[in-house]
Amino acid sequence: MITKEEIVQTVDQLSPSELEQLAQFLAFIKYRSRVTTVPSLDERQLAALYAECAEEDRDLAEEGISDYAVALAREDAG
Repeated sequence: MITKEEIVQTVDQLSPSELEQLAQFLAFIKYRSRVTTVPSLDERQLAALYAECAEEDRDLAEEGISDYAVALAREDAG
């Protein structure tokens, strides 16, 4: 296992362009750790949310179907 002191010694020996590359790599590592950290999701909560949304979608579809039928009848009559 590499120690922090060994890393510091290696960094002290890098050229300016290598330091720039290292800085970019460290920024990438920090970014990746923020992006890939996903909070754990409770499957029961997700299932309940899905069911709630599905019910709302059905209700909205049923409300809108009568308006749709009226619009079709107007179109046919016009």
